[in-house]
Amino acid sequence: MSPEALAALHRLCFTDAPPPWTAKDFEELLGQPGVILLTHPNGFILLRSAADEAEVLTLAVDPTHRRKGIAQALLDQSFEHLAGHGITEVFLEVAVDNAPAQSLYTKCGFKEVARRPRFYRSGADAIVMRVTVTEVS
Repeated sequence: MSPEALAALHRLCFTDAPPPWTAKDFEELLGQPGVILLTHPNGFILLRSAADEAEVLTLAVDPTHRRKGIAQALLDQSFEHLAGHGITEVFLEVAVDNAPAQSLYTKCGFKEVARRPRFYRSGADAIVMRVTVTEVS
């Protein structure tokens, strides 16, 4: 997917908070070391790795294709890819008011490890979650 296509899909998925990323944002991220992009025709996941850890930067699935297992497939694919590169832990942040995403991440093995008060522009706290890749791959 091109930076423009990534930005267009991100806009569909994130209409309020957090604000959607631009093509320039994606272009800059994709040029950084350790950034991993995995795609699906109706979604993508962007991660950043360092040493034996990785962070999910964003996960986006076209709203008209949600609840079809795409996000879980992208996470599973990520775990396989990361484990093959010596990554053992994956972290992410999710808004405290985003119950569907929290449910997905819990189903995929993530557990809450911390909170970041007022992390998002909306004022919502972020739940920091972690999974050990070797436990799910």
